[in-house]
Amino acid sequence: MLVRDGASGPEVFLQRRVNAMAFAAGMTVFPGGGVDASDATADIAWAGPDPAWWSRAFGISEPRAQALVCAAVRETFEECGVLLAGPTADTLVGDTTVYHEARAALEKRELSLAAFLGHENLVLRADLLRPWANWITPVIEPRRYDTYFFVAVLPEGQLADGATSEAAAVHWRTPGEALTRWRAGEDILLPPTWAQLDSLSRFGSTADILAVEPRIEPIMPVVPADRTVGEGAFLAFPDAARYFSDNPALGDLRGSAR
Repeated sequence: MLVRDGASGPEVFLQRRVNAMAFAAGMTVFPGGGVDASDATADIAWAGPDPAWWSRAFGISEPRAQALVCAAVRETFEECGVLLAGPTADTLVGDTTVYHEARAALEKRELSLAAFLGHENLVLRADLLRPWANWITPVIEPRRYDTYFFVAVLPEGQLADGATSEAAAVHWRTPGEALTRWRAGEDILLPPTWAQLDSLSRFGSTADILAVEPRIEPIMPVVPADRTVGEGAFLAFPDAARYFSDNPALGDLRGSAR
């Protein structure tokens, strides 16, 4: 979740996924993606909390924690051109368009994050990320993901763009605006995206967001015993009743393409 301070409070960068995607087609989401095998073992210059700290924050192994942080940095750069790295442990790159070719190679998996950062003599800035949440897709989904949410503030001088094949449109919106559009049926939000926007809507600045130290416990929506998928796929998760009662687009809600 990439955030910045706006005139009406914190804004978050959102993408509407193209309709051809195998999962969450047409949904409004945050930038993100999968972990590469190289992310867990990459030898990378690293600034900020080490993998042991991230391991404790998410309740996972250190190699997996490193993989998640590396994936978060890599996918953010691939999907919106924002690079959480710099020449030193306390500096950041400015204009990331100079790395256009490397960005394309990363997206095609022709280049690893470690090789890119090493070639450019860049330090990964793990201190700019914060752990936020962990959601797991329900067992009724044919495609299942164990998703870890991070939050980061847009670095000064950098621009987030929509130059990815996965996004049909991109926007900066306050969490409140995004939720209003969802309630009006203008955007479709899966429960995890809705839950994170709902939580972000309670803060008045990016500094307030970064100051949070959430207790992260895995959340996996389940089908309650007294309902079936055929009766509307009503899932149980925190605040589910509010999500479903406010959702005008239940008929458009879908996870994996079948």
